[in-house]
Amino acid sequence: MELGTQAPEFLLPDTVSGNMVSFSEVKGTKGTLVYFICNHCPYVVHVMETLARLSNEWKKKGLGVVAISSNDVANYPDDSPANMKDFAAQYGFEFPYLYDESQEVAKVYDAACTPDIYLFDQDQRCYYHGRLDGSRPGNDIPVDGADLSLAVISLFDGKPAPQPQIPSAGCNIKWKA
Repeated sequence: MELGTQAPEFLLPDTVSGNMVSFSEVKGTKGTLVYFICNHCPYVVHVMETLARLSNEWKKKGLGVVAISSNDVANYPDDSPANMKDFAAQYGFEFPYLYDESQEVAKVYDAACTPDIYLFDQDQRCYYHGRLDGSRPGNDIPVDGADLSLAVISLFDGKPAPQPQIPSAGCNIKWKA
């Protein structure tokens, strides 16, 4: 997704509350963070504690937050909605964790991997599409959320989006055959 792109609307089930949730319902007064994750990916598991903690903090400051899983659960049962609910509880999500069973939302967002992170400004325009930080499983770089934190702080301060924006890295989304 190119910077400046309008956030695509969606309506998906929240695996925690059981309610249908739209982008319009989760958008925040200062912007909106949308990220694609899953339960089993080692890249997601590696960063999830920090990503969830930061997301919960930013949500309290006016940033809308939502996590989405689009993986094929027939072939990856660890990513089922029931397991998503447990995953959200394990990491203390204070935001919805939505299930994109049709995978249409991931396709519209052009999501490719888990985690894949999108930050939208107050006008719902893509402001940042990149990584959490430079940490990866096994590279001995601490998970600190530096890249995404810089983007969120810049957004809150009304500054231009940080450059360069380094793409996310992780497991590919598990597409249905």
